[in-house]
Amino acid sequence: MARNELRPVIKLRSTAGTGYTYVTRKNRRNDPDRLTLRKYDPTIRQHVLFREER
Repeated sequence: MARNELRPVIKLRSTAGTGYTYVTRKNRRNDPDRLTLRKYDPTIRQHVLFREER
């Protein structure tokens, strides 16, 4: 079964500049623009914003 492009795999990169990333999937129909989530960055041991990179 082929993967469709409705739920692509995206990378979330930390805005703190540490280079830490999370990999997740998103629904393009519900979130057509870039995704921003507040997640934990273990290199600086804080919650920061993670933005979708393309």
